[in-house]
Amino acid sequence: MCDENLFYMGKMRMNKRLRKKIIKEWKKKGVSFIDEDSVFFDEKVEIEEGVVVYPNNHLYGDTVIKKGAIIKPNNIITDSIIGEECTVLSSVIEKSTVGKKVSIGPNAHLRPNSIVEDNCRIGNFVEIKNALVKTKSKVSHLTYVGDAEIGENCNIGCGVIFVNYNGQIKQKSVIGDNCFIGSNCNVIAPVEVGKNSFIAAGTTLTKSVEKESFIIGRARQEKNDKLAQKYIKKD
Repeated sequence: MCDENLFYMGKMRMNKRLRKKIIKEWKKKGVSFIDEDSVFFDEKVEIEEGVVVYPNNHLYGDTVIKKGAIIKPNNIITDSIIGEECTVLSSVIEKSTVGKKVSIGPNAHLRPNSIVEDNCRIGNFVEIKNALVKTKSKVSHLTYVGDAEIGENCNIGCGVIFVNYNGQIKQKSVIGDNCFIGSNCNVIAPVEVGKNSFIAAGTTLTKSVEKESFIIGRARQEKNDKLAQKYIKKD
């Protein structure tokens, strides 16, 4: 059995009497548990008043869940701060800080040194690593943000990849405030995108751009009916 599995099994075996004592104290402070028998945690974990904890959650290390947060089912949160009135669903959060009123998941992964500021959305199958996502920005689905800074009020489309590793070193990209990064873009570090810019879907960005730029970098679509007849099999 791998070391990680042994680690989590050890956490789940906390003395039942101690678990019930800690949960009783949390409930006195206004914390609600849908099924307290299916929540696993370390003694160091802090949960503030008004938090709702759903079944099958794992809270470890120096984790703090702030007032009014809703921890929906199936999360693993380790050494992280979850801000007030956040919602987290079926996600893994490690050594990261989340601001107020942030929505995370399902199936998001915040890896170490990630910071998500207030009123952001981190959605389905989004992975963030060593990155800053500033206030009111959205990274909604199927995107990798590694070694990056995303400004305020940005929209990062579906399937965007921050290409941070060239095989030898990892480098950083910076997106200014109020930018739109269209779906299926590659942001190849190190680049900077000036504020109020629009990067069209399908673009591979290899050079920094000034503020208020419109960038499109994709192959031109062409039509050839004869090739369709060649490659499409017909009954």
